[in-house]
Amino acid sequence: MGPLNDIQAIAQENSTRELIVVTFIGVVQIVILMVLILCFIGRRYPIWAKIGLIIHPSCIFTGVLMAWWIPYFFGLGAEEKAERYQTMFGNTHSFLPVMHGIVPNTLHTIFHVTLFLCILLTIYISFRDRKRTRS
Repeated sequence: MGPLNDIQAIAQENSTRELIVVTFIGVVQIVILMVLILCFIGRRYPIWAKIGLIIHPSCIFTGVLMAWWIPYFFGLGAEEKAERYQTMFGNTHSFLPVMHGIVPNTLHTIFHVTLFLCILLTIYISFRDRKRTRS
């Protein structure tokens, strides 16, 4: 992916075991969500499925805010993260200015914006579907 990631820097900061565990957790989450979505394809989602499809990415987004954007904008926890983030992401492309020693790289920024848009779209579709079934 060229300047968007630095695999060697990530391997320098994380053990192979840590990377495998984090990747496995992410894959399991995606598989569970995909199974949930496929179980109801073409049918109305029950309220528990809609809520789950909103809460899960919202929890991930909360983590994104705490790990990246709150330290970036407000400096809370930035001191602890700055050196590690610089090691892992210092050689990757970013278009935002450095603030509090942190700058979210382009790939993270794209992912975070996409995640936020997916949450908004899921909320919109859930409420739109609810209105349509009542009228």
